[in-house]
Amino acid sequence: MEYIFLGNHSSLPQRLERALNQSVLECLTLTNFCQVMEHLNSSSICVFLEKNDVHADQDTIRKLRQLYSNAYIILFGRSLSKEDKIAYIKAGVNCVITEEITKEDLLRLLAIAEDFSNKKAINEKPNEVIGGLSFFRLPLWKRAFDIVASLGAIICLSPVFILTAIAIELESKGSVVYKSKRVGSNYKIFDFYKFRSMYPDADKRLAEYRTQNQYVMEAEELSSSAPAALQVATVNGQMPSAVLFSDNFSTNEQDYLKNKSTERANTFFKMENDPRITRVGQFIRKYSIDELPQLFNILKGDMSVVGNRPLPIYEAEQLTSDSYIERFMAPSGLTGLWQVEKRGSSGKLSPEERKQLDIKYARTFSFALDMKIILRTFTAFIQEENV
Repeated sequence: MEYIFLGNHSSLPQRLERALNQSVLECLTLTNFCQVMEHLNSSSICVFLEKNDVHADQDTIRKLRQLYSNAYIILFGRSLSKEDKIAYIKAGVNCVITEEITKEDLLRLLAIAEDFSNKKAINEKPNEVIGGLSFFRLPLWKRAFDIVASLGAIICLSPVFILTAIAIELESKGSVVYKSKRVGSNYKIFDFYKFRSMYPDADKRLAEYRTQNQYVMEAEELSSSAPAALQVATVNGQMPSAVLFSDNFSTNEQDYLKNKSTERANTFFKMENDPRITRVGQFIRKYSIDELPQLFNILKGDMSVVGNRPLPIYEAEQLTSDSYIERFMAPSGLTGLWQVEKRGSSGKLSPEERKQLDIKYARTFSFALDMKIILRTFTAFIQEENV
């Protein structure tokens, strides 16, 4: 990654170079910046932008985004008002830091920036090889089956779509279809559709139910019964909190970054008898009706009928190690191997088991296996517990 400082602060670039142990190019103006970029071969750049006038900075940021969409832009500035922060973020800034940032925090931030750039490159160039990695290509037989199956299902189930939409709208105001960003095969990010099954303010109730995360409770039970040498480290006598994820909300980035080092085993979110779910939501979840809008994802090519479930961005970010990245070398699916393996037995499935079943499917999927999973899905989709 190339680091470029855009501004006229004379000492900041030198301080950055000492912290990074790497050269930082200095540019006084946007014109100068563009001239420097003509001589750079790297498509991965991190721009440190010195804060000046808010409106002038916004114009500069927008131009940077137009010219170099993959750039990770860090604003160097002192304390900002809430309105200014929103303005900078809307213009295209990725984050804001001050001169008081420590070397450790800076290096941690730049590791995120580099990870961001790599994933964005993969998302925009899915058919190329980047960094020596191979990329998954959906077989023709699977794509043909997906089109026929999804289109046929949409036509046949159109009355169910209409009735479900009416029921959701009558019970609580808000969007009928919930849309969130998900990560699919090749780490491609797309809009994921579901019928809304929670109240519109579900995200505001997140803190209230944080302690009811089923996976956290299961992890605590495992920790208490494990040998002392294998127990999870505690902070102030308490287990570290796991980041909570669900289809209808996402945790804030500050909490996520704070807990990232202690949460890897608890990637998935699960809560029994979730009070944020509406009465209609309970019914459509029990019979998997809330999943039906994903038929349009399949028709668009974002997903396949059978594959590994696409993950929220924060969950997927935790599975980028060599041990788990293989699960993204397979199609994203409406149903998959782990759903039929354990869903019928009260949904008792550890996060590690889910990851390993995803990897197993990526390695072994075939037409015969897909048909077997589809047949088993019809008998396993009715859940006995309300999760």
